[in-house]
Amino acid sequence: MTFAAADAGAGTIAGGGIALSGLTVAYDRRPAVRDVDGRFAPGSLTAVVGPNGAGKSTLIKAIAGTLAVAAGRIDRGGLAPCHLGYLPQAAEIDRSFPLSVGDTVLLGAWRRTGALGGVDAATAQEARNALATVGLAGMGRRPVGALSSGQFQRVLFARLLLQDARVILLDEPFNAIDSRTTGDLLDLLRRWHGQGRTVIAVLHDLDQVRAVFPDTLLIAREAIAWGPTGAVLTPANLLRAREAAEAWDAPWSGRTVA
Repeated sequence: MTFAAADAGAGTIAGGGIALSGLTVAYDRRPAVRDVDGRFAPGSLTAVVGPNGAGKSTLIKAIAGTLAVAAGRIDRGGLAPCHLGYLPQAAEIDRSFPLSVGDTVLLGAWRRTGALGGVDAATAQEARNALATVGLAGMGRRPVGALSSGQFQRVLFARLLLQDARVILLDEPFNAIDSRTTGDLLDLLRRWHGQGRTVIAVLHDLDQVRAVFPDTLLIAREAIAWGPTGAVLTPANLLRAREAAEAWDAPWSGRTVA
C-alpha cells in the first residue's frame, strides 16, 4: 500500500502514557479484570493478548472510559477524552444507519466541528485524504451498508486518521477481514507508532504480534506478563495463561489464530 502524501495525521505527535494501578473492572460485581498494574509508555505499540474471556476487551473499554472502574485507577496523564481514539469490535458497530462513507469519516472531526457544526473545505479535504490513505479514494458518497467488512474497517481507520488522537485503542481490529486489508492497516499502525502515538490493540494472532508489536500484555483476567514481546510470549507464560483459562472453563491453546 502506498500512503497518500497529503494524508491526515502527518508529522510527529506526542503520544500519551497510560498507567494502571490495581485496576479492577467488574460486571455485576464479578471481576472481569483484576488487580492489573503497569504502564503503556508514551509512543508505545502494545498488543493485548490472552484467552477468550480473559478481560482484553474489558480492559480496552475501561481505558477508553466506556466502562467504570470497580477498584484501582487509570491515569491517562491528563489527556482529554478527545485525545483517545477508540475502535470497538466490528460486532458492536451498527452499519444499518444510513450514513455515507464520507460522513462516517467526518465523525472523526467532531472535536473540531462540534456535534452540529458545519464542515469547512479544509476538513472535507482532510476526509478525502484519509480515504485515499486507506485505499478508498473516490468512495465518499457510497453508503457504508454497501461495503465489505474489509472496506468498512478501512473507513473506520480513516475516521481515526481524521480524529488525529494521541492514544489509539483498537479492539480486535483485524477480525474477519481479508489479509490484504489486514496488511495495509498494520502498515498504518506502524506509521502511527513511528509518529509517536500510543497504540494499544487487542489481538489473537500471536505470529502477527511477534512480527509487528514491540510490547505485549498477556492477560488472563490478571496480568500474566507485560513487557517486550519476546519476553512475554514464552512457552511458560502461555502455559500459565492456558491454565488460568482452564480454571474458569475457557480453554485456550495459546496458538496462532488466523
